[in-house]
Amino acid sequence: MLYQLVNFSDQISALNVFRYISFRTGGAIFTALLFVMMFGPAIIDLLRVKQGKGQPIRSDGPQSHQLKRGTPTMGGLMILAGVLVSTLLWGQLENGYVWVVIGVTLAYGMIGFYDDFLKVTKRSSDGFSSRARISLEILVAAIAGYFIMQLAPPELAHKLTFPFFKDLTLDMSWPVGLGIGFILLSILVIAGAGNSVNFTDGLDGLAIVPVMIAAGTFGVIAYLCGNAKFATYLQIHFVPGTGELAVICGALIGAGLGFLWFNAPPAMIFMGDTGSLALGGALGAIAVAIKHEIVLAIVGGLFVLETLSVIIQVVSFKWTGKRVFRMAPLHHHYEQKGWKESTIVIRFWIISVILALIGLATLKLR
Repeated sequence: MLYQLVNFSDQISALNVFRYISFRTGGAIFTALLFVMMFGPAIIDLLRVKQGKGQPIRSDGPQSHQLKRGTPTMGGLMILAGVLVSTLLWGQLENGYVWVVIGVTLAYGMIGFYDDFLKVTKRSSDGFSSRARISLEILVAAIAGYFIMQLAPPELAHKLTFPFFKDLTLDMSWPVGLGIGFILLSILVIAGAGNSVNFTDGLDGLAIVPVMIAAGTFGVIAYLCGNAKFATYLQIHFVPGTGELAVICGALIGAGLGFLWFNAPPAMIFMGDTGSLALGGALGAIAVAIKHEIVLAIVGGLFVLETLSVIIQVVSFKWTGKRVFRMAPLHHHYEQKGWKESTIVIRFWIISVILALIGLATLKLR
């Protein structure tokens, strides 16, 4: 919206500043943060009244979590509102990538919202059918992958790129150039990222900070990929138009900071599936758009570890009747070992920072 002010830059030269993605990204961070901080208390009060007893707590979970009974969930609504308002205000709305990422974010947020709604109304930690939920996630991711293919330059439309290599790509246009392979990749990355963040969201502040770290990292990468000069210098693939995704990443950071204010221990609100699915889906869609799907697995390595711990636990128990971890996801394992919640959260944050630095290093090490 504000980007349209550049049309008047001939009369007022100062309006040229709205051309710069870096300026609008900064504006997006501040706007999303201010929005969540201003409206957060009212949203929390409303959710507390509507939900009554708050988010159901797993009876088989760590006993310390029983103290959190009564805390409202669906705090992801605060984040989504902040991201949407900020992006609409500061983004270049003619950019197709912006609408694809926003579409995935809102669609996954709606899926998560319905799941949270059922948990709250049924007073159960189980939402709606996992098969139906996954099917919807796959459908949204497939649609997003298709549109990303249409927006991408032809030479990259169906390609999977690899970090640390200048020109190594894998053609995923099969079969018969239809790009089905790339759509399957999009499903894996977007739906996988959404569920991975969802698994990680189990302790106060645990998921939102790694999400912000990943958003900041991908904001930098998106800006560089969308700039021909920087992309050429770094010998990374130039994807025209993706620089605008840095604005969405800024909005994610700002909204995340605002949410963390209320989610810091002891949490006044939980983000719920409404937030975790949406945030993960957004990161996945951005990674697919800028052709850095594998780098997402590095930067979001913490989310990958949490997901793997669940998969390993389930497979091990079904095949051998034994559990590898005391409890899954991974953060619950360390809780059962006696680690304090704050210790787990801060150490996982540190791991996220390290992984983000490794992810950024892939830009230069080629």
